[in-house]
Amino acid sequence: MTQLWARIEKDGRAVFGVVEGDKLTVHSGDMFAGAAATGETLDLAGAQWLTPCVPSKMLALWNNFQAAAAKNGWQTPPEPLYFVKTANSFSAHGAVIPAPTSYEGRVIYEGELGIVIGKPTRGVSVENAPAQIFGYTCVNDVTALELLHKDASFAQWTRAKNFDGFGVFGPVIASGIDPAQLVIKTLLNGRERQNYPVSDMIFSPARLVSMISQDLTLLPGDVIACGTSLGTLPMKGGTTVEIAIDGIGVLRNVYGAAAP
Repeated sequence: MTQLWARIEKDGRAVFGVVEGDKLTVHSGDMFAGAAATGETLDLAGAQWLTPCVPSKMLALWNNFQAAAAKNGWQTPPEPLYFVKTANSFSAHGAVIPAPTSYEGRVIYEGELGIVIGKPTRGVSVENAPAQIFGYTCVNDVTALELLHKDASFAQWTRAKNFDGFGVFGPVIASGIDPAQLVIKTLLNGRERQNYPVSDMIFSPARLVSMISQDLTLLPGDVIACGTSLGTLPMKGGTTVEIAIDGIGVLRNVYGAAAP
């Protein structure tokens, strides 16, 4: 059974629970370990959306889609190529994505599927990896594009990917869904700019969790952003960007202007 888990702030109180229509069924305890419904429901109208979990880290993939690799002439990597997005970059549905003050170049969106880990995970097999996944979310992996290779001696992935608000995810975590059937769409001011299937991934969600867990321990709430495909473009100030995945929802933010 699919459940949509969210965190919101309402009337000065931060709570989490399951989204059911226009209401949140409030839960207590640990989202990832035996949360229980309290019997309270809250209207989502007027609530501030929070990130649906608080990761210790977000790991994000580069070159993980066959169509993008073919178009750009990239070789298929033998193992996942990933970088870290830091906690200051994490931002929620409805929040403003701030324009950097120390960088004036192009800033691009990257619509992605996010894997949310549900259990401490280290050295797991591909076969056992799905049991470690709590669910899936929408991610906008925002990038200061021209910083990446500005210095020929040092690729600046950390700086380019980690300005405040550049790691947007939410609005919910969908549990109980099959990621292989999902399609990621990105819309800029209502115009579709990305539309690609998860099935085009080089490394599937289960393989990503397995292979990354050989390197480092994944903790409950950690997010793996699965990488993006064709169609990334710069955002102008005031642009509304939406990452839409059927079965999960729509992550909506405005870049460099008031929130929608």
